Amino acid sequence: MLFNLSGKGFLTFLFFFFLVANSFAQSHQVQFIIKNLPPKTEASATIYLAGSINNWNPADSLYRFKNTAANKFELVLNLPSGINEYKITRGSWDKSEVKLNGSPASNRMLFVAKDTIVELSVEQWQDNFKQAEKKHTASKNVSVLDSAFYIPQLDKNRRIWIYLPPDYNTSIKKYPVIYMQDGQNLFDQFTSGYGEWGVDEIMDSLSRSGSKMSIIVGIDHGGDARLTEYNPYSNTRFGKGRGNDYVDFLAKTLKPYIDKNFRTKESAKNTSVGGSSMGGLISMYAIAKYPKVFGKAAVFSPSFWLTPEIYEFVKEENLKKNKIYFLAGELESNEMVPDMIKMRELLISEGVKEKNLKIKTSPDGKHSEWFWHKEFPDFYNWITGK
Repeated sequence: MLFNLSGKGFLTFLFFFFLVANSFAQSHQVQFIIKNLPPKTEASATIYLAGSINNWNPADSLYRFKNTAANKFELVLNLPSGINEYKITRGSWDKSEVKLNGSPASNRMLFVAKDTIVELSVEQWQDNFKQAEKKHTASKNVSVLDSAFYIPQLDKNRRIWIYLPPDYNTSIKKYPVIYMQDGQNLFDQFTSGYGEWGVDEIMDSLSRSGSKMSIIVGIDHGGDARLTEYNPYSNTRFGKGRGNDYVDFLAKTLKPYIDKNFRTKESAKNTSVGGSSMGGLISMYAIAKYPKVFGKAAVFSPSFWLTPEIYEFVKEENLKKNKIYFLAGELESNEMVPDMIKMRELLISEGVKEKNLKIKTSPDGKHSEWFWHKEFPDFYNWITGK
C-alpha cells in the first residue's frame, strides 16, 4: 500500500512515525562473518560492506572486513535498531556481489533489535562475468550525446545520455526536459552497476498511451567521485564537496547546450531535475540554488542525513513557485522518511503550497533501482499534470 500524505492524515503519520523512531534510538553490536566467497576471489581481496548505514559507499574504510583466517572475513559494527540494507563489495560497484548466474543480487536486509551475529555467503562477483555477457537494453530513442562532455566547473569529462520522444524526428514540437543523475543506471543494463531504472521503456510506454512527452538527459556519475560531486558540502569522512560546482554545470553549461541544440521548452516550469540517494540530495540542492532554472524536482530516497546543512540552505531560498516530488521506501534507513518529512515541513513553513509538494512512501520500498523504476511513472504523471 502506498501513502500520499497531506493534511491531518500527514500529521497523524508524522506523530506516529516519530514515536516509533524514538523507540529505535538504541544501538547494538552486529558481527558480520563471511564464511564463503566465490572460488575466483583473489587472496589479497579487500572486502567491504556498503549500505544504508554508510550512504552506499562501496569502499568505506570504516566498513572494511578484517581477514581473520583463510578466506574468512569479519566486521563488527554498532548499528541502530531498525532496518538496515546492505551489499558486499570488493571496493567498487563493478566488483559487488551478484547471484550465481551473474544477475543482480537484491539488497541484503537486516532488522537490528539486539546484539547479533550475521553469517554470510557471497555467491559470485560481478566482475567475474564478462561485460559482453551483459545485454544492451536501451531503446532506439536513447543515444549517447557525448562520451566525454567537458565539465569546466569540475575540469572533468563525462558521458551524457539523451532520450528523445518517439515523434521527435517527425515533428516540430518543443519538449520539456528532465535532467537526471546517475546516467549509467537510467537506460541501459550494460552500463548499470546494479540494475537500471528503465526510464526509456517507461517513456516509450507512456508515449503509446498518449501521455505528454519530455526529453530526458542523463549525466553519468563520477565513479569514486560520486560522493563528493553530489555533495555540496565538505565532509571530513568523504572529502571536499563539489556539489556546488556540479549544479553550476547543470544550470550554466549543460542546460544552455541542450536548449541550443534541441527543441526544448526552456522555461523553469518545463525544466526538471531528479535523482535518487546522493542524486536525490543534489537534485534538491539544484532546485534550491536555481529555482528559476529548475521548476520541478524528483527527490527519490535523498541522503539528507549526510548534509544537515541543506535544511538551512533551503530555508534561505525562495521555492514558492516550484514543485517537488519526494519518494522513499519504508525499508530504507531509519533516517530516510523522517528526514524527508522534515524537508517537506520546512518548505511548507516557508510558504510553499502543499499542492506543490508530494510526498510518497511505500512499505516495500528499498534503496534500489527497481523501486525507483516502479515509482517513476507516478512522478512523471504528477509533474506533467496527468
